[in-house]
Amino acid sequence: MKKIIKPNFEFIFSVALIAILGLPPLVMAKAYKNIDSRSAIIPPVDLKKDQDMLKQTSEAIRAGFAHGDITAIMSYHHPDVVKALNYTSYSNGREAVKADLLKTLNIYNLEFSKNKVESLLINGDTAVEQTLFTIKGTPKSGGEPFVFEGRAMIIYIRYKESPTGWATIREIIQPATK
Repeated sequence: MKKIIKPNFEFIFSVALIAILGLPPLVMAKAYKNIDSRSAIIPPVDLKKDQDMLKQTSEAIRAGFAHGDITAIMSYHHPDVVKALNYTSYSNGREAVKADLLKTLNIYNLEFSKNKVESLLINGDTAVEQTLFTIKGTPKSGGEPFVFEGRAMIIYIRYKESPTGWATIREIIQPATK
């Protein structure tokens, strides 16, 4: 009887190479067969509820600004929050954000006169909001009010200590240019 395949070095090397390169994808494909490979986005459990809670979060923060209520504002900020309010202003952590906010609210009354959400992406426990805003600031010592316009990108995460279950973790402001 003739052997069709001779188990020489080339044959053994070829079989080993096929096993090394071919088996992991095959095994992984079987293990993840129920995952939709077209999308890496994790759908939220209840999209409408999450949208409502994020809207309430944003409204509560703006109301806190209007009333000068730092405690209310900070209750919607994660302890590891980072904010870049302009090119030279960078606050790292809730205490740094609070200190900066205290300085501002001691000098000005602030009111959001516009807050238009351009886009909102909710991906599992993270949400990214892009918003156009206008803030009217009135000096507490008198003087002319100012208007500040810009675009904000705010990243929220689920946070059980926030009244709505969502808290800001990152924010970056892009001032409007005229």
